[in-house]
Amino acid sequence: MDPILAELSTTLPAAKSVEQLTRPLLDMLGAVTGLESTYLTSIDLQADLQHVRYARNVGQLQIPEGLSVQWGDTLCKRALDEGRMCTSDVARCWPDSAAARQLGIQTYVSAPVRAEDGVLYGTLCAASARRHDIDPQAESVLKLFSSVIASFIEREMLVEQLHAANVRLMSYALTDTLTGLPNRRALYEALDRLMARAVREHGSVLVGVIDLDGFKGINDTHGHQAGDVFLQEVSRRIAAALRSSDMLGRLGGDEFVLIGPGPALPRKHADAGGVTHHAEAEEAARAMEERVLSATLGRYALGEASVAYEGASAGVVALDPAGLDAEAAVQLADARMYEIKHARRAARTIH
Repeated sequence: MDPILAELSTTLPAAKSVEQLTRPLLDMLGAVTGLESTYLTSIDLQADLQHVRYARNVGQLQIPEGLSVQWGDTLCKRALDEGRMCTSDVARCWPDSAAARQLGIQTYVSAPVRAEDGVLYGTLCAASARRHDIDPQAESVLKLFSSVIASFIEREMLVEQLHAANVRLMSYALTDTLTGLPNRRALYEALDRLMARAVREHGSVLVGVIDLDGFKGINDTHGHQAGDVFLQEVSRRIAAALRSSDMLGRLGGDEFVLIGPGPALPRKHADAGGVTHHAEAEEAARAMEERVLSATLGRYALGEASVAYEGASAGVVALDPAGLDAEAAVQLADARMYEIKHARRAARTIH
């Protein structure tokens, strides 16, 4: 037993996955039992299937990895049900097992791989097409290895659960819960990355601020639930109108920000570090404003109410990002948005 423990003490710290742990254990199990096939299975009780995950075969008997058999027909289930760990005469002990007959198993020994709460993960097995006597020490090693594998699986599952929880938390931290859009933090981080790339590639960046004119009136008239539905539908319509390279985010309330790459700028550009007057870039900014206005204009079904909406005020600027950060870029777009808002208000007053 001492050589086994010594080898186990080396294998455990080096293993980074269930497979890296199991492969050497199957080799050691083969040496201890003298059986030609050793393998680890997993069990899907809902599907009533047992799957061979990893196998070691050195003789006549071949237990193929990936093999799936009906759980109810397996030697493993019979052994668990009867509390029997091994037999050297499978044909006499379990003559009704079609899987054992097909594989030609004569000698068999197994131990369940269980979680601390008793949940059955699978089995650790050794088998042979010939009859062998199983030493009690081999049974002890098998139980030890099954316990080690169970602990490793449980740890691996815990790590996966923690990773999934962290991913969910990060998603919550970067997402606006009402609309599902990126929030301020996510948007500003993306904008900083976009501007850094544009600086390297001598490109412009389009940044827009969108304000939903009349939103307070919708809330006051139809209620906050209708207002939430309106925000969700507006965000969906704007997102659908943008390019695949653009990003739309919600800063809060009825204020949204959109960002995206703009046209390339001349190497010797006079408007560095702010709003660029490069013709192609300005044209792209105006086109984006028009897309947002057209997307938000129209009728909205808000529960039992139907609201005709005149569209949002969208101010988009084309920026040379040199020397700017996300906050400064959004402020420039915000100033443009207020120009648009005041112009629309004046136009309505005249008419």
